[in-house]
Amino acid sequence: MTLTHVLATLLIAALVSEVVIRARLRFDSAGLDTPGHRSLHSQPTPHGGGLGIVVVGVGAGLFLGLPAVLLGGMVALALISIIDDWRPLPFWVRLIVHLLAATCVVFLHSDRGVEVLIVATLLIAWSTNAYNFMDGADGLAGSMAAIGFAAYAVGFWRADELEFALLCIAVVVASLMFLRFNWHPARIFMGDVGSVPLGFLAGALGWYGIIHGVWPVWFPVMVFSPFFFDASLTLLRRVLRREKIWQAHREHYYQRMVRMSGRHDLTCRRWIAVMVLAALVALAGLALPVGGGWLLVVSWVALLGLVGRKVDRLWREHIGAT
Repeated sequence: MTLTHVLATLLIAALVSEVVIRARLRFDSAGLDTPGHRSLHSQPTPHGGGLGIVVVGVGAGLFLGLPAVLLGGMVALALISIIDDWRPLPFWVRLIVHLLAATCVVFLHSDRGVEVLIVATLLIAWSTNAYNFMDGADGLAGSMAAIGFAAYAVGFWRADELEFALLCIAVVVASLMFLRFNWHPARIFMGDVGSVPLGFLAGALGWYGIIHGVWPVWFPVMVFSPFFFDASLTLLRRVLRREKIWQAHREHYYQRMVRMSGRHDLTCRRWIAVMVLAALVALAGLALPVGGGWLLVVSWVALLGLVGRKVDRLWREHIGAT
């Protein structure tokens, strides 16, 4: 793998992503995300901008000869998301497709115990949904993609898994191009067609890294921990309150932060700082022995917990003052 390959990947990924997004914007009167009482936006905005990232990811994967089940999963999830955007599908239909994509990746590429494979399948399916839950503020999901897959690229590169590294680099570049259109005030949203396949890719590549010995189990969780922490804790709270977890809401930490400040850009910058720190801590942990890595994970989760408690406190004060 030469510098020419890397530069060609960067250039092609940038061009393809921009072309797809601009093509979608030519039909910006169709497929609008109309603001509702659970939305953080006030203006109708087209969705589907994440399709550019998916096209780049699948195209790069095909060129690099990466597993067909990985790329097929991305395509299947993008298609079911497009259908759902135009004609809403029942939650259970989407969930079945998410589970099938995760099952194929896990059971066709590992001979580990059935219990381990089932847990891995559920975690990848959760990653698929968690990423989608977190796509609700300008710049947020695109930033997590750029930072998270950049960390994956470094991890794969240092393990000499160059094809996987180049795939991640392509996704990073495509995500940065998407951010040009999605930064506040957003001209286009990522939409399920982008967020669902990206969540799947984050989980699936995390699994490939584990079974290939590229990184320990905790690494992918640490890299994407800002999204997983918010989505998981919010879901747990809603389950405990016996709410319908498949319905839209505005209770995520990032949503409350936008509502308190009234600014998408300020909230996103704060989240980017946490995302970058999570990625750097995870990469630093790869140089530690196994015990040291897990200690780092526990410390990081504790830190996220403190940040979450502060947001909770500020939210209570905000509610009390309004």
